[in-house]
Amino acid sequence: MKIKFICPLIAVKDIHISRNFYENMLGQRIKHDFMQNIEFEGGFAIHEAAHFKELLGSGVQVPERQTTHWGELYFETDDPEGMEFELKREGVPFLHGVVEQPWGQRVLRVTDPDGHIVEIGESMESVVLRLHARGMSVQEIGQRTSMPGEFVRKVTEESFKQEQKDDDMGSDS
Repeated sequence: MKIKFICPLIAVKDIHISRNFYENMLGQRIKHDFMQNIEFEGGFAIHEAAHFKELLGSGVQVPERQTTHWGELYFETDDPEGMEFELKREGVPFLHGVVEQPWGQRVLRVTDPDGHIVEIGESMESVVLRLHARGMSVQEIGQRTSMPGEFVRKVTEESFKQEQKDDDMGSDS
């Protein structure tokens, strides 16, 4: 028998509040809206807790909500500082603002309306480009980020080609 992973699904108290958080504050697009269950294009879903519990049946003991959520939903952005500003403006609760991880990636962590941890990290492509702009070599970036040299080379070469193309387009006008 073959089994296929589809997506993480988290139970939420109020589907409308959580939908607003993920759709309007984090810019996620809805793939399917089944009223009590919403799947986002990014590959995760939220399910209204009361309905979820109902589906499990009355004989199933569901653990009460934990105060600590050890899992997290992970998102990426090329502008973590801008995201931090926007979320603070909206009053989203923070675990911490933007910090740089030992491998060079900048991340922030907030909680959604139900207390689930949401990490928003800089894409590793952005990390590579930022470190390269600081004058680090491909080898140094690979050592710092633990990313394979091939990945670092590809990202920096694609960026260089795009810059060349942009320069050529600018000189045509």
